[in-house]
Amino acid sequence: MEALVVGAGVVGCAVAWRLQQAGVRCTLLERSIPGAEASSAAGGILAPQAEADGPGPFLDLCLASRALYPEFARELREASGVDVGFQACGVLQVAFDAAGEESTRRRIEWQRARGLEARWLEATETRALEPELSPVLRGAAHFPGDAAVDNRLLVSALSIAAARAGARFLTAQVDGLLRDGERVVGVATDAGELRADAVVVAAGAWTGLVPGALPSPRMIRPARGQMVMVRTRVPLLRHVVFGAGGYVVPRVDGRLLLGSTVEFTGFEKQVTVSGLSSVLAVGLTLLPGLAGAPVAETWAGFRPHTPDGLPILGAGTAPGLFLASGHFRNGILLTPITAKVLVETMLGKKLTIDVTPFRADRIRA
Repeated sequence: MEALVVGAGVVGCAVAWRLQQAGVRCTLLERSIPGAEASSAAGGILAPQAEADGPGPFLDLCLASRALYPEFARELREASGVDVGFQACGVLQVAFDAAGEESTRRRIEWQRARGLEARWLEATETRALEPELSPVLRGAAHFPGDAAVDNRLLVSALSIAAARAGARFLTAQVDGLLRDGERVVGVATDAGELRADAVVVAAGAWTGLVPGALPSPRMIRPARGQMVMVRTRVPLLRHVVFGAGGYVVPRVDGRLLLGSTVEFTGFEKQVTVSGLSSVLAVGLTLLPGLAGAPVAETWAGFRPHTPDGLPILGAGTAPGLFLASGHFRNGILLTPITAKVLVETMLGKKLTIDVTPFRADRIRA
């Protein structure tokens, strides 16, 4: 069996790696450098609990993927030689006022009722864990099961692992799908036609620009996120911290990633004054001591957003077509489970988790 994977971000590379391990020959098609877009622009947060709006299939999918990460990271290190910086650091969700505290306590309550580990920390407890946090906070929810990974190292590890497993990388612009009747049998590219037994579209925010991949190209649109990296002499945080409309992600070497905006501006990739201002304001609200820290880098990336905020996974709307896109803010988190269920779907195996809620045909054109 041969497969073409459109898109060589973390999701596309993970799918190709797992397919190669299962004996499927893969070619990855990428218009630029593998992982150069959303995969490298992300924060690397693995926080299904801190970001959950409520129980349901999406939370189950996210929790299943988080559970895969320790072994996924270990296996990647063996396959690629790259340590992806997985940290079971836990996440703090900080509240600054009564409304924030009430909302956070409700989240803890329903998660504990579901059997998940979560607890409220008073202000003194919170600052005992993270002394650099703002002195005016009311407290925080602590989600010890949530984690983080260095997403740029993850990009490198997955592309190396896929290549070492035998996947082929090809620089090409995909112009459309090839069909034999109703069945998808390949893709048309600026380098010519390529044929295979299956086509996986994992093109992130650009999925809607692959003609015929989705019932409507408007099912996925780009959501711009602007980020800032600052450097400190010693690490200021041990936990990922959410609050004040954004987040701070620590790296072990003292870097701090501050994010992020959510902007629907098409494919305009500019870093803007207003975007950076809002991101830096969040960082300073959470960590007032950042005021003198040097800014090391700023960037913007596009996350693939769907109308209902859920990913599109599994079989497409035509035989031979498979989809792995629409992950929005959770592409890094959902990489292991996405690769797993795509391979299971393509090879006709029993599914680890029901992907019916994430089918492409749930969204009407």
